[in-house]
Amino acid sequence: MGRLAAGLATATVLSVTASGCVTVHGELEVVPGATKSEAARALEDFTSAYNKADKAYDPALDADRVTGSLGAINQAGLKARQKNSPEGNPAHRPLELTDATYTIPKKAGWPRWFVADTDSNRDQDAGKLDTRWLLVFVRTGPDALWKAAYLAVVTPAQLPGFRVDDDGLAEPVTADAAELAVKPVDLSTTYADYLKDGDPDVFAPGPATSAWRDTRKNTRVAGFSYQYVDQSLDTGTFAPLGLTTEDGGALVFFSSKHFERQTAAPGLKPVLNSDVEALLTGEVKSSLTKERVSSQLVYVPGRNASDGDGKVRVLNRLPGLTAAKGS
Repeated sequence: MGRLAAGLATATVLSVTASGCVTVHGELEVVPGATKSEAARALEDFTSAYNKADKAYDPALDADRVTGSLGAINQAGLKARQKNSPEGNPAHRPLELTDATYTIPKKAGWPRWFVADTDSNRDQDAGKLDTRWLLVFVRTGPDALWKAAYLAVVTPAQLPGFRVDDDGLAEPVTADAAELAVKPVDLSTTYADYLKDGDPDVFAPGPATSAWRDTRKNTRVAGFSYQYVDQSLDTGTFAPLGLTTEDGGALVFFSSKHFERQTAAPGLKPVLNSDVEALLTGEVKSSLTKERVSSQLVYVPGRNASDGDGKVRVLNRLPGLTAAKGS
């Protein structure tokens, strides 16, 4: 999934104001973010552009169909592969996204967005768990293209139902929703703090939370030391995006940035793989710093929910290497 993420990504997550309403050109009417036919066409256009870019290892071929954290990961991954394999991808297998359903929120103004819940041909091999791909598409204005901003890969059982009205339209979550255990606008900062030494009870235990934090704290390699820095990534195209669930909680996509620095003892030098070397600036003498962008899909319970433990659950984390620096 790491290499797939590097081949997919730069999430254009929209900026949500404190009121949850973005106004452009005075458009204040609350309307569906897209029609079902527009959503289907956006998914088709993204898949076509992604396949062309993946086959040629050319980031320019899908640059206008990705944005945000998904875009950042996608473009960096293709850049690295293009440098290592300038003739293209000899193992290209077209991505197929089928059985799509669309969750479309109603909102005023721009940007507008929706979630496509799809089946992919990436889990067809025997023994692989059946998964669904959730893609968030964003459009910043009436003349703008739909772009994929987030991707999450989940099992159907992980997903609670969305709250919808009589017309089947979903309810977007405001950035400062005080009724949630953690406000969406605070998720990126809270996650970065948690990975360092923040409140251990905010996030439920799991691979992207307690296990990852413990692994980093306990990393021991003879002759090398490791340092980690985590930063919030929550403004502009990387702002959080979420939908209210039937139980009053929310499913929220958010982004973050992570640095890993490896420093070698005298006489040693960090080892480079081809992807890291392709994105490298500077010369690796004694240290190597890797920069990654990550997007997360989380379930955030209501602040006063009567059931559950009140903790945020990370349902999927999609990281990708975006830069590397030697010194």
